[in-house]
Amino acid sequence: MNKNDQFNPRELSVLLRELQLVLQRNIQGDIVELGCYKGLTSLEIQRTLGNKKRLYLYDSFAGLPPKVFQDASPAGSQFKEGELPASKQEVINLFKKSGLQVPHIKKAWFSDLMPEDLPAQIALAFLDGDFYESILDSLKLVWPLLMPGAVVLVDDYQNEALPGAAKAVNEWLKTHPAKLRVEASLAVITV
Repeated sequence: MNKNDQFNPRELSVLLRELQLVLQRNIQGDIVELGCYKGLTSLEIQRTLGNKKRLYLYDSFAGLPPKVFQDASPAGSQFKEGELPASKQEVINLFKKSGLQVPHIKKAWFSDLMPEDLPAQIALAFLDGDFYESILDSLKLVWPLLMPGAVVLVDDYQNEALPGAAKAVNEWLKTHPAKLRVEASLAVITV
């Protein structure tokens, strides 16, 4: 299975549009992506950023973590623990080959990251953790660091194969009010 088979140009255009709006509005902070896989989306983020802000990438590079009951879906049976492995070096090589600045890259499970592993201020966060616990861990990490006007995009919010993403977002927003809209299968959250 190749996650790039599920690459959605519409989702990418939403992400890049939100990034451009963050830049135009001069929202303070850097850009983080939790779940970068092989770095193809990261590359487009960096192209859009130029040298305006710093990009930080986080991934275990070990493939998908175990599912929990919130992730159960007959449509998502192909998503199993260990699927979709990549390597940090593969991402670095992609950036070098493209002639773009290599972002800060940290190899870790999201649950093992500490707040000091992230930039002190976040203007935009793209969360692509696929599963419930990964998205919830990501939200816990980035939320206290989001600057006024920041945007959080969560991939797979409307993906029936990966229902844990929506469950995590909906649970989080019950106690952390913010504006939510859905475009393509992305949750677009504005704080």
